[in-house]
Amino acid sequence: MSEIRPDFSRVATTLQHKEPDRVPLAEILVCYEIQSQFLGRKVTDDDLRSQVEFWSQAGYDFIPLTVGMMNPGGVTKDSQISKLLSRLAKEDQDWNLERQSWIHSEKDFDEFPWDEAAQLDFSKFYEVQKYLPAGMKILATSGKIFTLTWLLLGFENFGVKLLLEPEFVGRVFAKIAQIQFDAVERIKSIPNVGAVIAVDDIAFGSGLILRPEHLRRHVFPWYKEMARRCHEAGLYFFFHSDGVLWDVMDDLIDIGIDALHPIDPTCLDINEVKRRVGDRICLMGNISNELLMMGTPEEVAELTKKRLREIAPGGGYCLGAGNSVPDWARFENYMAMRETVLKYGRYPIRI
Repeated sequence: MSEIRPDFSRVATTLQHKEPDRVPLAEILVCYEIQSQFLGRKVTDDDLRSQVEFWSQAGYDFIPLTVGMMNPGGVTKDSQISKLLSRLAKEDQDWNLERQSWIHSEKDFDEFPWDEAAQLDFSKFYEVQKYLPAGMKILATSGKIFTLTWLLLGFENFGVKLLLEPEFVGRVFAKIAQIQFDAVERIKSIPNVGAVIAVDDIAFGSGLILRPEHLRRHVFPWYKEMARRCHEAGLYFFFHSDGVLWDVMDDLIDIGIDALHPIDPTCLDINEVKRRVGDRICLMGNISNELLMMGTPEEVAELTKKRLREIAPGGGYCLGAGNSVPDWARFENYMAMRETVLKYGRYPIRI
């Protein structure tokens, strides 16, 4: 096996539906427990040197870093956000959108500390620069325009107001989108960013969370503008959503996405996706998370070889998990997946 070196041009070639030297590995998250086992020492959230070491040595051409309203910078218990949360929740909590909805009325919208929520933390994007090896890029994880909207409103309240007060819901969408757009503008000026991925689950196993017309009115126009801004700056634009996406697959392609992640095998048949739209977008992921947890290394290797044989020829495919690599994945199964790609994923594919 040749020496492993990161080279983002490998990903770029794949996105252009051409064959590079080998099929790229692609994940938007590998838990720190897996990273620690790989390196043989503990990896933590603030240890960027070790994180870069993992992603580069494991065979990836980029390192994913997150920026967005889910984790704004400078939020403390004394902040206006935490004070608002305490007032609404009647308890002392840190900033956590997954525990508490905050906006239930026009008054809540007007009182919400938007300026503070927009103070996003880009420090890791700058700190990581000194550790990046030649050829490696950053994958900036952002998006969540839909997710943040319903989290702030609370899903039941969101659903009711979407029908009864669509203009109000539209105001929340627009406010969040502008904050995420400002993040993209900052990202465009940061060295060594190769792509932005918008992570925003719009579907689940049986179909879309919202009807297509709601997504077309309130969500997709924002992502089309985000894609335009990325492409204008020479950045690729990826989109992540779990679930069955067929009812809006053409909409996603019209947005201008360069790649779709993760093609969850419990929801989508990747062979059908490849056949129907594989010439228009790059596909990423698809190795079953359930198999990474409960299967054997031999089973993982066989499925990985099947994907390489059937999906990878001609480019347009980056292999990875069917969502992410969580702490409940077996380390030996994760290693079987990546080692199979490194061994059998060289072009031309001969399996």
